[in-house]
Amino acid sequence: MSKTHVVKIRDRTTGKEHIVEVREDQYILQTAEQQDAKLPFLCRNGACTSCAVKIISGELHQPEAMGLSPKLKEQGYALLCVSYPRSDLEVETQEEDEVYQMQFGRYFARGKVRFGLPLDED
Repeated sequence: MSKTHVVKIRDRTTGKEHIVEVREDQYILQTAEQQDAKLPFLCRNGACTSCAVKIISGELHQPEAMGLSPKLKEQGYALLCVSYPRSDLEVETQEEDEVYQMQFGRYFARGKVRFGLPLDED
């Protein structure tokens, strides 16, 4: 049987704090939901940033987190939908737009694009 860890999740949007117990072989988001935590999510497969969190303390494993660059992972960001706890853990939800901007902003921050070229504003 897999080891169980206590995961504390602070939801910045609602101000709520969820404390859940999650086995090392279970996804944190899915298990938290089974324990009545209402947390942000969208795709559930690690491709978007809706369930992004910042790790405050502890360790997790997220091999399927395609929606985060290695750089953001190194900075302590994770996607709860595809994360497994590796220790007791404390995380804080992030605004999706904030993480999306860090992840993709350099590609889309130049205004409206048509055929790969920025357009002038009207």
